[in-house]
Formats: sequence, C-alpha cells, structure tokens
Amino acid sequence: MKSNPLMEQSEQLAVCIEKLCKSLNKSNHSNTIFQIKKSSSSVYANISEAQYPQSPADMLSKFKIARKECIETESWLKLLYKTEAINETTYKTTRNQCGRIRRMLTSSCITIENKIKNN
Repeated sequence: MKSNPLMEQSEQLAVCIEKLCKSLNKSNHSNTIFQIKKSSSSVYANISEAQYPQSPADMLSKFKIARKECIETESWLKLLYKTEAINETTYKTTRNQCGRIRRMLTSSCITIENKIKNN
C-alpha cells in the first residue's frame, strides 16, 4: 500500500491529543479537553473521508473542513499552554504537528482547486 503522509500525520495528531488529554486534570479543563479531542479527531476523520471522495469538489470540501479543524486544534493547544495545563515543549511540538498538517492541506486544496478550474 502506498504511503500517505497526510493520513499518517493526522492519525498521529489524533493519537497524540488523546494521550495528552488523558494526562490532564479533567476537572479543571473538561470543556477544553472535550473540544480539542473533537477538533483533532475531526481532522483525522475528514482526511480519512477524503480518501474516497464522490468528486474532486467533495475532496476539496473535506480538506477545507480538516484545515479549519486543525486551526481550531491549534487554538485549544494555545489555551492549554496559556493556562499552564501543558508545558512549552508539549505545546510547541503538538502545534508544529498541526502546522505541518495545515500546510499539507493548504497545498492539497490549491492543487485540487486548480484541477477543478482546468476541467
């Protein structure tokens, strides 16, 4: 099976966030934990769905949703860092992971938009 860096990165992010949330004090951060788990798993789910699109426009839509969810995940990470729930290393490492996925999604969106325009 051919390697898919976007799928691999999004799965790693979802797993990383799940593990991170398990380590947090749930009573102090329950809403943030719920939200970041939701957004990071949505990144993975939308990228997974985009692997079998109904059309190029469907794939583009899934990638755009995944990109928005990735940005949301970064926002929740920042909140966790600013409230001292996670340390700087964890914040930067996970934020960089989100950034890599976001850049891949942006590049993929541009490619798909150009294909749609040219057909």
